[in-house]
Amino acid sequence: MIELINDETKIALRLDIFVSSFMGVTRSRAQKLIEDGLVKVNGSIKDKNYKTRLNDCIDVTIPQAEPCKAEPENIPLDIVYEDNDIIVVNKPKGMVVHPAAGNNEGTLVSALLYHCKDSLSGIGGVMRPGIVHRIDKDTSGLIVAAKNDDAHLALSSQLKDHRMHRIYHAIALGKIEENITINKPIYRSPKDRKKMAIVADGKPAVTHVYPLEVFDIGATYVKCVLETGRTHQIRVHLSSINRPILGDKTYGLEKNKLEKEFSQYTLGQCLHAKELVLEHPKTHELMHFECDLPDYFTKILNLMRGKNN
Repeated sequence: MIELINDETKIALRLDIFVSSFMGVTRSRAQKLIEDGLVKVNGSIKDKNYKTRLNDCIDVTIPQAEPCKAEPENIPLDIVYEDNDIIVVNKPKGMVVHPAAGNNEGTLVSALLYHCKDSLSGIGGVMRPGIVHRIDKDTSGLIVAAKNDDAHLALSSQLKDHRMHRIYHAIALGKIEENITINKPIYRSPKDRKKMAIVADGKPAVTHVYPLEVFDIGATYVKCVLETGRTHQIRVHLSSINRPILGDKTYGLEKNKLEKEFSQYTLGQCLHAKELVLEHPKTHELMHFECDLPDYFTKILNLMRGKNN
């Protein structure tokens, strides 16, 4: 991958941040590429702290994929679409996307490795083959994985340029009676490193929220459209306006009466990645995928509708 910086918005970025953003990989992955001498600026190896300049030519060599540390597992997948370049899966609630401490088995990566064999991109690293974006363990819905490096780069570019649209449905506690846009920066919480928070100098984060049904009992069925894709973005944003997602044990309201009433059905936040719109990395066809709400989500909505009458 070679990129000529001719956009002033890319000037003065740290090299690791530039590579991470442009390639759609983690910051640590970008730093590893730089440390291994696989990133050159105008033909020379630079430190990760190097600040990009106008007309810099950034050359990133994508290394041969290392053997994946995750093990293939014969786990059934709800495949919405698949071809030689991409696979779109409806991930169930409770499934972790990629291996991590305490979650080494039963992951989406392991299921993809079994199903796709060697046909997954290597850019995401040995623990995240094919993974372009992720959704939380207790969030269900659509996720796209890349089956080769060219597809991975193309999809990452769409994420970066906001050409890939991810549309979520959620049940929020409290009433939201008009369309709102939440524009608040997000970063890791300075008080709890396991949580994200609204932080003044955090990363820009924008969520568009549209009420679909407002319930008199004190809840709203909403559609959330991501403009950016920060970790826990929708959960943090809705919590920041005192409208947390039903069932969210990290950012929610444990003492809320609806939390107690519906706790037997939620088992995690009521958040579902219902729609995904992207441009096919090879054919450039605009593709729109959609999946049904999970049963537990529909059951809660119907119960709320019954109480609303």
